[in-house]
Amino acid sequence: MIKLLIRRALNPSISHGFFRKSMRNFGSKSGRRLEGKVALITGGASGIGKTTAHEFIQHGAHVVIADIDTQLGPQVSNELGPEAHFVHCDVANESQVAEAVDLTVARHGRLDIMYNNAGIAGPALPPSIADLDLHEFDRVMRVNVRGMISGIKHAARVMIPVGSGSILCTGSISGLMGGLGPHPYTVSKFAVPGIVKSVASELCRHGVRINCICPSPIPTPLVVGQLLALLPGVTKDRVVDLVNGLGELKGAKCEEIDVARAALYLVSDESKYVTGHNLVVDGGFTCFKNLQIPFPQE
Repeated sequence: MIKLLIRRALNPSISHGFFRKSMRNFGSKSGRRLEGKVALITGGASGIGKTTAHEFIQHGAHVVIADIDTQLGPQVSNELGPEAHFVHCDVANESQVAEAVDLTVARHGRLDIMYNNAGIAGPALPPSIADLDLHEFDRVMRVNVRGMISGIKHAARVMIPVGSGSILCTGSISGLMGGLGPHPYTVSKFAVPGIVKSVASELCRHGVRINCICPSPIPTPLVVGQLLALLPGVTKDRVVDLVNGLGELKGAKCEEIDVARAALYLVSDESKYVTGHNLVVDGGFTCFKNLQIPFPQE
């Protein structure tokens, strides 16, 4: 490497040629980063899932949208174009998750990417732990934890034999610190990084990667709808402003496309040596807590 650097320094034509070749290679790799890949996205009919499906397709992937919404799902599939296909799937029902995986393989011949994104928030009003409805707790866990495990299980079932694949899960900063959401939702999201690390310890032996993303609150249709129910008389635009105002990073806000681009990185070959990782997309929200001490102004 040192000899190459010296040669390039002494001979500019070598350096320039090397640079041009490197840039050509960089461009070909970064242009369509999922060319020919096959992805299955749960909860893909709206919010983060829909935006990620669009991003994957823009980068050359075939995407199967698995969602419980049989009205919105086909509409989104048509909107995204011929590279998208919709399948009805309630992730709380393992057999439906298995069928979605099998349909994807039957339709495209393989499954390269499994994005476990489906989830629910649970009760709109966070109750005291003393008043917690355990039936509601179980409902949230069935979707957010059991549903995710089902997706991982059946993706692994078809990825292990071929020795490759990338599994991704949507977490939340509510799973990194307490007090940011209802207890059932918070507990379910704390489970995500733990499951990812546990499964990574096994799947790495088969060449299959698994990672997760923990984003800040985003004004998705689900989030906005819940807050509108809690804040009667408040407009949708005001709710969006409230959610966007929760961040700490000046001049920026967390949007669906930020999570989609993080997902694109984690499922692409650019992250080929990344597994068991939790990519936090929160503008530093969970990094610090300022001391509320009135220091004198300098």
